[in-house]
Amino acid sequence: MFRHTVVRSALILTLANIITRLLGFFYRIFMSNAIGAEGMGLYQLISPIYMLVWAFSSAGLSTSISKLTAEQKAKGNYGNMHRIVFAAGGISVALAFAASVMVYFGAPFICRYLLKDDRTLLSMRILSLCFPFMAAGSCIRGWFFGMQEAKVPAQCQVLEQCTRMLVVYILSFSMLDKGLEAACAMAVIGMAVGEVVSCVYVLLHAAVRKHHTNSRASLSYGRTVTMIAALAIPLTLNRVTGSLLSSTENFLIPSKLELSGLTRSDAVSAYGQLCGMAMPLVMFPSSLLTALATALMPAVSEANASGNARAMRSAIEKSLTFTAVIGIGTAGLFMTLPNELGMVIYSQNEIGGMLRLLGIICPFIYFQVTLSGILNGLGKQVFIFAANLASSLFNILFICIFVPVYGIQAYIFGWFVCTVATACLSCFVVSSSVNISLYFNNILLKPLAAISLSCITLRLFAQKTGISFFDVPALVSAAAFMGSMYIMLVLLLGVFPREARK
Repeated sequence: MFRHTVVRSALILTLANIITRLLGFFYRIFMSNAIGAEGMGLYQLISPIYMLVWAFSSAGLSTSISKLTAEQKAKGNYGNMHRIVFAAGGISVALAFAASVMVYFGAPFICRYLLKDDRTLLSMRILSLCFPFMAAGSCIRGWFFGMQEAKVPAQCQVLEQCTRMLVVYILSFSMLDKGLEAACAMAVIGMAVGEVVSCVYVLLHAAVRKHHTNSRASLSYGRTVTMIAALAIPLTLNRVTGSLLSSTENFLIPSKLELSGLTRSDAVSAYGQLCGMAMPLVMFPSSLLTALATALMPAVSEANASGNARAMRSAIEKSLTFTAVIGIGTAGLFMTLPNELGMVIYSQNEIGGMLRLLGIICPFIYFQVTLSGILNGLGKQVFIFAANLASSLFNILFICIFVPVYGIQAYIFGWFVCTVATACLSCFVVSSSVNISLYFNNILLKPLAAISLSCITLRLFAQKTGISFFDVPALVSAAAFMGSMYIMLVLLLGVFPREARK
C-alpha cells in the first residue's frame, strides 16, 4: 500500500510537472526572445525576493502541514488534521501580509541598495501584492500532499502556469515596446495573477472537501501551535537562511562580474543567460524527481509513524536508483549536445558552454532533490539546515574571490563542489538512518556505461553521415535516439531490480 501510494502520487505530480515544465519551457523561450538576456537578468534579480518571502511565510509551514497531516492520517485523527491546517495557514497568511506591506513600501530601498537597479521598482511593488495569496495556496496544497492526494495540487500547478502565460501573452502587445522596466513588470504581473488564480482554485477544492469528516479534534490549539512551531521553525530557518544566502549570491554575481571587466549591461546579460536560460533548461528534467520528492516526504513520515520500515527502505532505494539513472542520462545529453541546444532554443552561442559545465553537475543536483524529500520525511531538518548553510557560504566565498578574476565559470565550479559534497553527505545520513543498501554498479557504473555508449554512437553517426543537429527536427531526433538507446541499455544491464519493473 505504501509503495502504491508513493507511486500514484509521484506519477500524478510527474505528469503535472512535465506539463508545467513544458509550458514554462516555451514561456522562457518566448520571454528570452521578447526581452533579451538583459531583461531576463532583471527578472532574475527580482525572483530571489519572491523566494525569500515564500521561505519566510510559507515553506516551513506548508511542509509542516504536510508532515503532521500525514502522521495524523496514519493514526486516524481527522479532526486534528483540520486544526493543524487552520492554525498553520493562519500564521502563514499573517506573515505573508506583513511581508507584503514591508516590501511594497520598502521597494525603493531594496531596488536601489540591494538589487542595485532602479528599473525593478515597479515590478517589486506588483510582486508584493500576491504574497498573501501565495501563502494561503501553499498551505492548502501542503494539506492535500499530507492526505497523499496529489491530484488537486497537480491541477493547480498546471492552472497557475497557464494563467501566467496567458496574462503575459496578452500584456505583451502593449508593454514590450515600453522598455525593459515595463517588460519585466509584465512578467511579474503574470506571476502575481497566476498565484491569485491558483490560490482561489485550491481553496475552492478544500472547501468542498471540508465535509469529509466530522471527527472532533483531540489536540488543543495551544498544543497544535506547539507541534507546528517545533517542526516549522527549523524548517523556516533553513529555508530563510538558504533564501537569504541564495539571494546574496544572486545580488553579488552581476556586481562581481562587473569587476571582471564587464559593463553593467553585459554583467546582467551574463547573469540572465546563466540563471534565466541555462539553469532552467538543466533543471527541466528534474520535474520527475521534484514530484518524487514531494510524494516521498509525507509517505516516509507516515511509514515512520506506523513502523513500516521495510517498505520505506525499499521505496527509498528504488527512488535513489531512479534518480541516478535520470541524472546521469541528463548529464550525457547536455554534455553531448550543448551548443545545439543553446542555439536551437535560445539562438545564443554562449549558452552552450554553460550547459556543458552545468551538465556535469546534473546527477548531484538531482540526487539532492530526491534526498531532500527523504530527509524531510525522516525529520532531519537540522542537518538540511546545516548542509545548506555551509554550501551557500562556500558559494558566496567563491563569488567574492574568484568571479572577479575568472568570470561566470568560477561560480559554476564553486556550485559544482558544493553540490557534490552536499549530495554525498546527504546520502550518507539517509543510509545511516534507514540502513538502506545502494549498489555502486546500479547507481553509477551501469548508467555511465549506458550513456557513454549512447553518446558515442550518436556522435559517430553524425560524423559518418555529416548530419548536424542545429535545427528543431534534427535535435529532437538526436535527443530521442540517445534517450531510447540509453533506456534500452539501462534495462538490459539490469539497473533496476526485477521487482521494481513489475
